[in-house]
Order: sequence, then C-alpha cells, then structure tokens
Amino acid sequence: MDRLKEDGFKADDVKIMTGHPYPEGAFGEKIPKHRLYAFPFVGAVAGFTIAVLLTAGTQVSYPLVTGGKPILAVPAMAVITYEGTMLGAILMTIFGVLFESRLPRPIMGLYDPRITEGYIGVELTSPEERLQAARLALSQSGAVDVKNN
Repeated sequence: MDRLKEDGFKADDVKIMTGHPYPEGAFGEKIPKHRLYAFPFVGAVAGFTIAVLLTAGTQVSYPLVTGGKPILAVPAMAVITYEGTMLGAILMTIFGVLFESRLPRPIMGLYDPRITEGYIGVELTSPEERLQAARLALSQSGAVDVKNN
C-alpha cells in the first residue's frame, strides 16, 4: 500500500480482499463510511407516523362516544404507536443491513480462489496510462501474481 501511495495512487482506488477478519483500515485503505444508523431512525419515524394516523384515523372515522369520554383514547393509542414504531425500526434495520452489505449481489466483482487460502488480494482501479506503473509497484512490493481486467 505504501508503494502505491508513493507512486501517486489514491486510497479510493484500492480495495483489499481477504478471507480473514482484519479491522477496517489495517492495510492503509480508505475506511468506508456507513449510514446504517439512519435506517432504524427513518423506520421508527415512519412506523410512529403510520401508527398514529391509523389509530387516530380509525377513531375519528368511526366515532363511538361512550360515557362522555374523549374520542381519541391516548392510552390505547400508545400501545399501538409503540408497536408500530418498533416494527418500523426493526424492518428498516434489516433492510439497512442488507443495503449496506450490498446484498443480494447478482454481479460479483473480481475474486481469486486463493484469497480463501490465506492470500490477500489488492484490487487497484487505474487508468490505462498508469497500468504499467501499477503493475511495477505491485510487483516490487512482493505481489505473487498481477492480473489485468
């Protein structure tokens, strides 16, 4: 990675592939930012809104006055609102995990079976004119094999 940076390649152009769990950024690559925290929040707000509209809309559409009590019964609405909020947050969290993991992935990117045997793959995106410099930098850094795609 250091040799690639010295030759002017950006961290955005490099992707590390490994079969072992290394912490993000362990090889000097750019740490990807995730937006997973936003999915449960949006789901909770949507679930809350739908639950309030559903319960309040039902009670207002079919008013049933019993003993002078208010039409909108807040204690009964609170239970349904809580459940709607949690349902929205949970469903959007599941969707967010799938989205951030980029699943399902119908088109697989580059992959070499040796990665599962312990090798570490370095995927470098570079323009055609920098291809020879990239090949030289990877070879001088001890790459076992350099492929073009």
